[in-house]
Amino acid sequence: MNKIKQLREEKNLNQIELGKIIGVSGQALGMYENEKRGLDTKTASILADYFGVSVDYLLGKSTIRNPEKEFNFEHDKIRIGLSTKDYTNITEDQKKQIDDFAKYILKDNLKNKENDCGC
Repeated sequence: MNKIKQLREEKNLNQIELGKIIGVSGQALGMYENEKRGLDTKTASILADYFGVSVDYLLGKSTIRNPEKEFNFEHDKIRIGLSTKDYTNITEDQKKQIDDFAKYILKDNLKNKENDCGC
């Protein structure tokens, strides 16, 4: 299912209602949903902002709705001293590397915890 349609249905909106919200006709929205018309940058940005997702998620290029919220960069920057302004868009390979590293750290922490408690 098209992400725009999925997100629209999650908010219980019809095409005309969402079209009014973002400033396009219901017919245009239907064409976006059926992929008969490509999204322009401005409309993609408006939709992503409205739904609180990344443009990559909206376009089906990512399975993460909002990487900034999912990874909580704003909270984590305090601990690591970095800001999202320090980054450009990361590649899918880099996302996988981050995910693999996070899993490694979590597994290592669990192993250390088990060793500490003698479980």
